[in-house]
Amino acid sequence: MFVVGIGGTLRPGSSSELLVRAVLDRCTVHGAETAMFDGPTLAKLPHFDPAAQSRNETEQLLVDTVRQADGIVIGSPGYHGGASGLVKNAIDLLEDLRDDSRPYFDGRAVGLIVSAAGWQAGGVTLCALRSIIHAMRGWPTPTGIAINSAAQRPFGADGGIVDPAIAELVDAQARQVLRVEQ
Repeated sequence: MFVVGIGGTLRPGSSSELLVRAVLDRCTVHGAETAMFDGPTLAKLPHFDPAAQSRNETEQLLVDTVRQADGIVIGSPGYHGGASGLVKNAIDLLEDLRDDSRPYFDGRAVGLIVSAAGWQAGGVTLCALRSIIHAMRGWPTPTGIAINSAAQRPFGADGGIVDPAIAELVDAQARQVLRVEQ
């Protein structure tokens, strides 16, 4: 199994990026190989242009890597009820998968993660991401993760998860992305 993580912000150590990395880490524990496209990498993507005749190196790498993926994990901050522009732009670029034999996210489990400064923003953004994944023929995992960064402190100083409830959700999502029996 090969799982691709997409997400984060431009802030080093953002909670959305740390959560995606945590799910990818659990995927490796369960035997998968992983690749991560974090905020600074996503920032190298130009605004998506469906009419562009060519793609830059980072765009092509993202599309080719997702094309090979068996599972995907996407994490975003919750900005005004939706995914960040950085993450949405990366998802939009995956329009390049439309003519593949396995178009878009077809046949792939997609774990979704949101970190927002409030419960409402987290829930609404998670629903928005689920709709996007359905529109792109993906299967959002039953376990979606939304944390309230204003009220929860799930990470220790080393960036590892210290909240046992969140650690349980992270492992559940990893198993669902990999379709591993629990």
